[in-house]
Amino acid sequence: MSTRGENPRPPRDEAFRQLFDQNWAAVRRHVEGVVLDDAQVSAIVSEVFLHAWTRLDARTPPGRIWLLRTADAVLGARAEDVGALRAAADTVEHGVLGEGTDPESGEGDSTRRGRVIRALAVLKAKERRIIMLTYWDGLSVGEIAELWRRPRGSVRRTLGRAQIRLRAALRSEGVIVDD
Repeated sequence: MSTRGENPRPPRDEAFRQLFDQNWAAVRRHVEGVVLDDAQVSAIVSEVFLHAWTRLDARTPPGRIWLLRTADAVLGARAEDVGALRAAADTVEHGVLGEGTDPESGEGDSTRRGRVIRALAVLKAKERRIIMLTYWDGLSVGEIAELWRRPRGSVRRTLGRAQIRLRAALRSEGVIVDD
């Protein structure tokens, strides 16, 4: 007698549903840190999950890092959209400067955000990317190392240099007054 009626979803469908439910928001946020246009974000996220579906093995579904690496591949050589930096500037500012930032310094949010965006623009692309992965995506050094397929020590050094350069740029923009 067949047990087909007991499990209405094939294992592959169920594995994909879980993969999608657990990772959709993280993948979307990751792409939003680079792309401003909502329709493009949706298209890129859809492409990432389509790619995941075509390669899915229900026994060993991919993890979040694989999906983010796939999103980066889909984004390809696309230049970062400065408009997307506006969406992430507050998160990055708070992450780099910590709780001590004073949003009520008499300066408007858009002025302060503009200064943070200009400071981010000073960074090399790789430095800007690691800052975004750290503060926008909330990835740890180990996760970034896995994503980039680089040693943790190398990622830690890159992040440290990027943070130093960003703090200096924020200082020159007047966002950091005294450290």
